[in-house]
Amino acid sequence: MKALQILGVALLVLGLVSLAYQGITFTKTEKVLEGEPITATKEKKETSPLPPVLGGLALVGGVVLLVAGARR
Repeated sequence: MKALQILGVALLVLGLVSLAYQGITFTKTEKVLEGEPITATKEKKETSPLPPVLGGLALVGGVVLLVAGARR
């Protein structure tokens, strides 16, 4: 495969994943209490949203790169 086609497929996959999940969830650990013998922590889940426009743009860009790579 040519470089443009590989990049196009990668953008297509990235766009589909972005539209399917619509955000990245991660766990953040915070220290609540810190003492000499005991340390207490708290885990907090946070979500960073991905706009659907980003996934759509990645899909369109992937299709354009696939077409451009096929024409060459």
